[in-house]
Amino acid sequence: MDDRLNAAAAGARRLAIPDIERETRADGSFVIRSRATLGDFARSPADWLVQWATRTPEAVFVAERWQPGESACATDLWRRVTYRDALTMARGIGQALLDLDVPRDRPVVILSDNSVNHALLVLGAMMAGRQTAIVSSAYSRVAKDMSKLHGILSRLDPALVYVEDGDQYARALTDAPIRCPIVATRSGRSDWLRFDRLAATPASGALDAAFAQVRGEDTAKLLLTSGSTGKPKIVVNTHRMLAANQQMIAQCWHFIDEAAPIVVDWLPWSHTFGANHNFHMALRNGGAFYVDDGRPVPELIGRSVENLRDVSPTLHFNVPKGFEALAPFLEEDDAFAARFFGRLQVLFYAAASLPPALWERFERLASRHCDTLPFFTSAWGATETSPLVTSVHFPIPGAGNIGVPTPGNELKFVPNGDKLEMRVRGPSVFHRYAGDPQASANAFDEEGFYRTGDAGRLADPDNPSAGVIFDGRVSEDFKLTSGTWVSVGALRLRAVSALAPYASDVVIAGHDRDEIGLLIFPSPAMRAKAEPVDGSHAGKALAMHDEVRALVAQALAQLAQDAGSSQRAARAAILASPPSLEQGEITDKGYVNQRAVLTLRAEDVERLYSDCSSVIRLPLP
Repeated sequence: MDDRLNAAAAGARRLAIPDIERETRADGSFVIRSRATLGDFARSPADWLVQWATRTPEAVFVAERWQPGESACATDLWRRVTYRDALTMARGIGQALLDLDVPRDRPVVILSDNSVNHALLVLGAMMAGRQTAIVSSAYSRVAKDMSKLHGILSRLDPALVYVEDGDQYARALTDAPIRCPIVATRSGRSDWLRFDRLAATPASGALDAAFAQVRGEDTAKLLLTSGSTGKPKIVVNTHRMLAANQQMIAQCWHFIDEAAPIVVDWLPWSHTFGANHNFHMALRNGGAFYVDDGRPVPELIGRSVENLRDVSPTLHFNVPKGFEALAPFLEEDDAFAARFFGRLQVLFYAAASLPPALWERFERLASRHCDTLPFFTSAWGATETSPLVTSVHFPIPGAGNIGVPTPGNELKFVPNGDKLEMRVRGPSVFHRYAGDPQASANAFDEEGFYRTGDAGRLADPDNPSAGVIFDGRVSEDFKLTSGTWVSVGALRLRAVSALAPYASDVVIAGHDRDEIGLLIFPSPAMRAKAEPVDGSHAGKALAMHDEVRALVAQALAQLAQDAGSSQRAARAAILASPPSLEQGEITDKGYVNQRAVLTLRAEDVERLYSDCSSVIRLPLP
């Protein structure tokens, strides 16, 4: 393994040279695509498990921290499962699903977070030709009201439900609308099935026959969209979609075929970024995936630091919130930073735009600890595209460029107001939402391009190979009463940068108003400026503190410099509570949904546009 890692480190700069063509349409739209042909790819992600169990059977495939009292070795903090053992257990699980008569058209529903057993269950189901549906644990562990979860379960109609810890999920499953067995790794009721018994089932020829019959077009897994603007849609992911997407990545990152990547990752498998991009990248390329049981939130980021201190990654995937939470630990602890950057080849961000100041912080950190800087990169995609559509596989000076279409994908730009909506067609794009034919039909245009709802523009109109600049969500933008369009994505990124490190995020208001306003989610750094703060009206109390008012006013003045009315915020209000995961204001990945916050915090919007003394205004020139 070490020889392969050393070879990968030497070749990490082996990236494909973008070669993109443009087709201009008479209606003002245009399509860009790679001239490279998509190569052959596996039939199913489960084929990769079989491949590596044969080629490197003793290599670590997936690992997690031992639970208290579980470790058989006092010196090893990790439960490490090799490719050989993973295949044996996945085959046993697949056989158990056949023995339980789990039908092909009803999913195995997984409610709990990332874990070794979670991974094995997904792969075992694939080998048996059965599908899994991965539901965010926020619906069952964080939510006070189980009605959303029960609504989702009613729509999914599971053939089997899996939870890691039965005690943690007992409340969620009480009175749940299910008609199937429940499997738990530990705890739970006496009539529930035990995961270990499923994994220990001896596989027979029936499992081999079922796996041989799996086709690329069969459903591999179901993933839910965020549901922040209504009930979540259930996206059908086929085996072909998942396998094709990893081939696309490999043709952009030529080094990945020999990389044997080591990944320490927290991103939830209920989302396409963590499940389809990150986990499958480790599996396809014979790597080791360490489940990070931390999160980029104050109470859990320390756990992520422990895990990254213990296992030095070669690829690091994160969202902007994750990079922001990690940065202070790297800056304050040289030993940890040296460990983190020691063999790092790639720093990858996605799910939201990365503020320029944060990009620069990581460049400075890397330059202190690396002889050769890791490749700082990004991509763009969606749950419906499994996930990657574009890839940055060329040097860029900073965040904002989302790359070029990967081989096999076509990206169409369609005029929509003063923006260009991006639509995509290719072998990794979904064909339908489960149980919703109307939404499925509405998702595609007359040429079969999926309507993403995101906007973009060419970095260089004369050179499509220079990449695409992300231009926000079409549905988030709005007009002021003057008729001026406000580009929410661009202004939010500028506002977060201007307020750094005092705002954890910003929501842009101003629809049908005379001027733009900011709703600010305060960071711990802002709260520290005004401790103690009255907890009952923390946002208003913060805004009355002289130093806080001054720094927010300074940020508003900075935003106003050389900016037109569409990018100049005239007022700001500080919010009392963080964005709610349960109410859909924020996703598991830390991306704040602008529309949901504006709807749920209508009173704060009214306060923002009032004469309330807690509102901070742009200083007069």
